[in-house]
Amino acid sequence: MVSVDQAAAGVKGGPGGLRRDVGLIGLMWASVGSIIGSGWLYGAEKAVVAAGPAAILSWLIGAVAIVLLALVHAELGGMFPVAGGTARYPHYAFGGLAGMSFGWFSWLQAATVAPIEVEAMIGYAGHWHWAQGFQHPKDGTLTAGGFVVAVVLMAVFVVINFLGVRLLAHTNSAATWWKVAVPLAAIFIIAAGNFHPGNFTEHGFAPFGAHGVLSAVSSSGIIFALLGFEQAIQLAGESRDPARDLPRATLGSVAIGAAIYVLLQVVFIAALPLASFAHGWTKLDYPGISGPWAGLATLLGLGWLSVVLYLDAVVSPGGTGLIYTTATSRVSYGLARNGYAPKIFTRTDARGVPWFGLIVSFVTGVVCFLPFPSWQQLVGFITSASVLMYAGAPLAYGVFADRLPHRERPYRLPGGNVISPLSFVVANLIIYWSTWDTLWRLGVAIVLGYVLLGGYAWYATRKGLPDAPRLDWRAAQWLPVYLLGMGVISWQGGFGGQGHIGLWWDILVIAVFSLAIYYWARASASRPAEIERSIGEVAVTEAPAH
Repeated sequence: MVSVDQAAAGVKGGPGGLRRDVGLIGLMWASVGSIIGSGWLYGAEKAVVAAGPAAILSWLIGAVAIVLLALVHAELGGMFPVAGGTARYPHYAFGGLAGMSFGWFSWLQAATVAPIEVEAMIGYAGHWHWAQGFQHPKDGTLTAGGFVVAVVLMAVFVVINFLGVRLLAHTNSAATWWKVAVPLAAIFIIAAGNFHPGNFTEHGFAPFGAHGVLSAVSSSGIIFALLGFEQAIQLAGESRDPARDLPRATLGSVAIGAAIYVLLQVVFIAALPLASFAHGWTKLDYPGISGPWAGLATLLGLGWLSVVLYLDAVVSPGGTGLIYTTATSRVSYGLARNGYAPKIFTRTDARGVPWFGLIVSFVTGVVCFLPFPSWQQLVGFITSASVLMYAGAPLAYGVFADRLPHRERPYRLPGGNVISPLSFVVANLIIYWSTWDTLWRLGVAIVLGYVLLGGYAWYATRKGLPDAPRLDWRAAQWLPVYLLGMGVISWQGGFGGQGHIGLWWDILVIAVFSLAIYYWARASASRPAEIERSIGEVAVTEAPAH
């Protein structure tokens, strides 16, 4: 999860204007507050349905994957302490075409979070009688009435943003304490008198084998839940001691988040009444009760705790959805400032709100409910878009190691030449495990982005507009091969595809393909002078006040 200002591609930043007074605890708490978000409401249930008790292994695999990506971002964040760095690194390394592409991936990730938070709110609201008709009980998809409610909630997010309510739009320390305290309370209170070790072996520890363990990493919300490490990295320019504190905050926040999520998973499995999974984990049954954790508390006679959890299920997703609605408009604002999107996205009203970006954010959220009408379906899409966005950092890391070896690095990653390609391989595995059903939809969204942004780039160049983007095709020649190649492997693979590439062989194929792309991108990247030019010409402007 990211805060509004840190997601904005146009937020002013740079070492010259930043005060270095953020310590280790401040950095770590920023990331912890982002990692412990609304993903905890459904993650444990969805993971155990996908992998059985071996979902615990899925969380550990997810944590290792996130640590690898986070370490690469830690060095890049120190080198370029700017907001929106995740989308900027590829632009610096590979020029305008890659910058436009990863900017679009960043926008996709931000634009799809608010809808998933709405899904979470509606899912838990099913506890109340008046909301029980909003989702189909079998698969959690929205009914016609639920779709209307989802659209209304998205509209509320937009209206509040138009009012410019800063207090509600920004995370703060009180909200972070609440978000951390509630799941911790659920862990200890539920586990106190409801821990049944036999649940872990009732149907076998790993009833769905390695396939279930790996698919759960992407499709059940594990990666979605663990994302947020970049908060500390975005504050690199304000850290008192980035060389020491960045890696500690990054690793520490992921460790804290992973520990809480693993404990949640363990307690959820151990506390379930046997009758709820008597027919297997895929048929986990909560008769007449909505919301995994609140429902479990109700089953165990902890009515007061269920009330707190139902409240949290409205407050946490609602706050995150509100923030990401704002973030989406800020990312589109930044894309327009840098010449990738029409200037209408930079227009603001009297309160400094980018009104057109907010309207597009609302329309996008509504469209997301159509192909992904349930929490779990949408989370796979977001995971893929997020990791695709983050995958640009390892590629950029290798380029900067070659082209900018003497540039100041407040934190230098030990073994970076090994960890960087490894993290790119891991990112692509996460994308692949999202399943073909998710990736073909992501592919459609990517093509749509190229039509929209590419069309505008062609128009701006044809008309000779002063801010027309400079697309470097040579430096980004690997990009179409990378995107198409991932699609083909997913289509032929065993995670929702044709099954022509068997388990373990598919991991080998992804690894070989990823390494080929990594070193191809590293060899064809922009030259040092062009990189410095890209760093200098990216618009660094004040985001609209909010």
